[in-house]
Amino acid sequence: MPLLSALRRLGSKPVMQDWPGLIEAYRSWLPVSAATPVITLREGATPLIPAPVISERIGRSVKVFLKYDGLNPTGSFKDRGMTMAISKAREAGSEAVICASTGNTSASAAAYARRAGMRAFVLIPDGYVAQGKLAQALLYGAEVLAVKGNFDRALAIVREVADSYPITLVNSLNPFRLQGQKTAAFEVVDALGDAPDWLCIPVGNAGNISAYWMGFKEYKAAGRSRTLPRMMGFQAAGAAPMVLGHTVEQPDTIATAIRIGNPVNKENALKAQGESQGAFMAVTDAEIIEAYKLLGSGEGVFCEPASAASVAGLIKRREEVPIGATVVCVLTGNGLKDPDTAIENNDSKFHTGIDPDTATVAQVLGF
Repeated sequence: MPLLSALRRLGSKPVMQDWPGLIEAYRSWLPVSAATPVITLREGATPLIPAPVISERIGRSVKVFLKYDGLNPTGSFKDRGMTMAISKAREAGSEAVICASTGNTSASAAAYARRAGMRAFVLIPDGYVAQGKLAQALLYGAEVLAVKGNFDRALAIVREVADSYPITLVNSLNPFRLQGQKTAAFEVVDALGDAPDWLCIPVGNAGNISAYWMGFKEYKAAGRSRTLPRMMGFQAAGAAPMVLGHTVEQPDTIATAIRIGNPVNKENALKAQGESQGAFMAVTDAEIIEAYKLLGSGEGVFCEPASAASVAGLIKRREEVPIGATVVCVLTGNGLKDPDTAIENNDSKFHTGIDPDTATVAQVLGF
C-alpha cells in the first residue's frame, strides 16, 4: 500500500510499530510473489523534512524538503535496494553475496545477508572507506577484502567473480536493487501529494537517480501524480564523470560515498536527465562542507558529506529554480557514518580542560 494509505490505516498508532517494510508496503509495484522470502529490517518510510533555513537561503518563495534516507536501518538509502536484492537472491537459492563498496553498500549488504542467513563478501578500496561504515560491515559479520585500488577496480573484480562462481552480485548492477530504491520516489509523492518540481540528488554510481526516475514515471503513469520532476544530479568536482562526459581515473573528494569515476548506471542516469530535462553539475568539496554544516547547524539534520552534495548543488544553482517551486533534496546517508569529517569541519565552540566546579562552568557559559 502507498505510504499515505498506510498512515491513514494506522490512524493514531505509532507508524514505526506497524510499518511492514517497503516490500510489503509497495508489493504491487515490485517484482515479488508469494514465493519470495521477504528479508526486511523494516526499511523505508523515511521522513520528508521541511527545510526552512535552506528555503530562505534559496528565496523566490521556494519550498525545500529533505528526503532523509539516513534513517534507514543501516543508515543509508542502500537498504531500499538491498531488501529486494537479498530477498530475490534467497528466492533463487543463493547462499552468498558479494559487492564492491565505498562503505554504505557493504554495510547494507552485510546486514541483510546475515538477516537471511547468507554469507557476505565485500571489497573496499583500502584506506578510502569511512570508519563508521567499515565498522558496520565488520560487526554484521561480512568478510571484508581491502584491495589496493579504487572503487571502480573493486567493482570490476566482483563482477568477474560473480560471473565465474556461485555467488550473487548485489551492487546496483543487480536490477532488483533499483526496484527497491524506486520506492523512495513513491514516498515523496505520497507525502507531497504530487511530484516535486526539482529532485536534487547526489550522484556516484548513478543508480539512485535512475531508480528515483523509474519510480516517478511509474507513479505518474498510474495517475498517482500529475507531474514529473526535473532530475538534478550533483557530483563532487573531483569525481564528476557524468559532468565531464568521461571516466575519471583517479576520483578524489571528501565525499567518499560518491568517490566513483566510472558509474555503472550512467546510461540509465543519462536517460533520466534527458527525459526530465534535468542536468548533471559539479560542486566542490568546500561547497559540500558548507552545505553539510548548514544542514547540521541550520536544520538540525546530520547527514554524511556525500548527501550534502544535493543541497550544495541547489544553493549553487538557486537562481535557476522556478519561483514558488517545491524542491526535494535527497540525503542518502547518516552523518554518523563519518564522524571524523564532522569533528574536523564545524563552527562550534569546544571548550576543553574545564575545572569541575560550578563557578568556572558558569563563567565559560558567559554568566
